[in-house]
Amino acid sequence: MESRRRLPPLNALRAFEAAARHLNFSRAADELSVTPGAVSQQIQNLEDYVGAALFKRTPKGLLLTDAAQTALPALREAFDRLAEAASLLTAAVDGRRLTLTAAPSFAAKWLVPRLGRFEEAHPQVDVWLSADMELVDFAAGEVDLAIRYGSGRYPGLESVRLMNETVIPVASPDLVAANPLNDPSDLSHHILLHDGSPDADDSCPDWSMWLAARGVKGVDGNRGPRFNQSSLVIEAAVGGRGVALAKRTLAQDDLDAGRLVAPLQIATAVDFAYHVVHPKAKGRLPQVKAFVNWITGEAATHEAALATIDNGAGI
Repeated sequence: MESRRRLPPLNALRAFEAAARHLNFSRAADELSVTPGAVSQQIQNLEDYVGAALFKRTPKGLLLTDAAQTALPALREAFDRLAEAASLLTAAVDGRRLTLTAAPSFAAKWLVPRLGRFEEAHPQVDVWLSADMELVDFAAGEVDLAIRYGSGRYPGLESVRLMNETVIPVASPDLVAANPLNDPSDLSHHILLHDGSPDADDSCPDWSMWLAARGVKGVDGNRGPRFNQSSLVIEAAVGGRGVALAKRTLAQDDLDAGRLVAPLQIATAVDFAYHVVHPKAKGRLPQVKAFVNWITGEAATHEAALATIDNGAGI
């Protein structure tokens, strides 16, 4: 029988990792809520265990030895894996909870209106949704999955494309009835509403780019109100404040309900798309599997409906 692997004490490894990151025993002690003397003792214990020094003590401060520098990346990865394993244990015990993040506009305009269908199909799962523009740190283990709008390149994570995106001019039906919009040149008679959300997608046109691509003269593509969330520019259009160059996925429910119209029927494809992403280990959780299956089905239904609309409208 293979002998049981002998490992150094976990507390000594934690003290070394913190001290190596800070290159300072006092700051490591503050992080670990112990005294600097306790950190020093743990480092000494680890050095005795491996039979080599881990730090060089110089007049300018601490430096890592070659052996410590070599081992540190693997140790940090090991602690990340431990944190992930601990979160999986918690999730396995509390299988009712599914924690996810999504951008505020996607959450408000697309996800939340459909989320009731997931809850009806999986009443044993409680969805905890955080609407946030910041990218989640999966290493912390607190979030199971995220919906991201981007290129689809997410190293170290499992990613499934949900939907592509296009932008299209939209306005309230009352606004268009009062001031017809039959040709791009008619935009000279309308206020332009701008989506200033921080998506960093160079392929997504703003009004100036959109007008220039169609050779429209006499319209200042920089004038008009600007909003930092896609949902806000859509709501402004619904309220009749002007014409928005909107992300169609987010505006489609308002188009279907008649709160918005797309009189020009000009849709421009962009490079970014919506993706559901999660660490590989999280994919083993039953609630994550269920949600990924559900949202990919919802996305497929959404895209199929758009294709039917486009074929009928000749877009």
